Amino acid sequence: MELRVLKYFLTVAREENITHAAALLHMTQPSLSRQMMQLEEELGVKLFQRSRYRIVLTEDGMLLRRRAQEIVDLAEKTAREFARQEQISGEILIGSGDLKNTHVLAKLIASFRAQYPLVRFEIYSGNSDNIKERIEQGILDLGLLLEPVDISKYEFVQMPEKEEWGAMVSEDSPLASKEAVTPKDLIGMPLILTRRELVRNEFTRWLGSYGEQTEITASGNLPYNMVALVRENIGTFINLKLDCQYDGVQFIPLSPKLESRTVLVWKKAETFSPAVAAFIKYAQKCLNSISGD
Repeated sequence: MELRVLKYFLTVAREENITHAAALLHMTQPSLSRQMMQLEEELGVKLFQRSRYRIVLTEDGMLLRRRAQEIVDLAEKTAREFARQEQISGEILIGSGDLKNTHVLAKLIASFRAQYPLVRFEIYSGNSDNIKERIEQGILDLGLLLEPVDISKYEFVQMPEKEEWGAMVSEDSPLASKEAVTPKDLIGMPLILTRRELVRNEFTRWLGSYGEQTEITASGNLPYNMVALVRENIGTFINLKLDCQYDGVQFIPLSPKLESRTVLVWKKAETFSPAVAAFIKYAQKCLNSISGD
């Protein structure tokens, strides 16, 4: 498979129309169709379901779209790294969840760019599991991960602030008047939880013997989407305390307090670009000095 053909395929998959894709790629429609048929022959699978006006990806096509995007992203990232100037420049890709420590990361990036203004940053939003997956694939350079998480494959530095868990409830919830939410308060309450199994296990331990008397009605990994469910009284969302407000929803801390730590990680024994290597060294120095105070 050629990188050029994978880019053609991604354009066709996005446009769902050979003619539109060919126009964007400045190619003739027959030439692009021939490239796609040759790709199917090379892989030995059918990538598209074709109709007169629209094409739809098959299951094999959807798998190739994911893999092709990863390959193209990695190739472009590598090209940018080798195109760097003598002065430290380039792009650093960092994954982060919705965390309180994100503001610490933002301050690190701002102070680092004051010294190296030619360095650009791209932030990928996700949970710890898919951030780790992208680090393993080489798509991300570093990740800000919420514990508990397996970091045996990584070098890391701990972030300075603890993340506090609480219950996000609608304003008309029976819990809304409480100063803190206990495990007993959640008996019979529909709950909305993160999809991460390790974090769920921590919350289950916090619930103790009351865990068998609770019900999970929904799960997800984007707080904004989960808050929409809270507004409709679908459940109480167990989430981290963040520096943001949602209309019609309030955050109530858990009692006893439940907290998590976060770590900034990168792969062990990895050869990084000068920009990434410089940022790792800078982050270690700054964060270790904070934890040493």
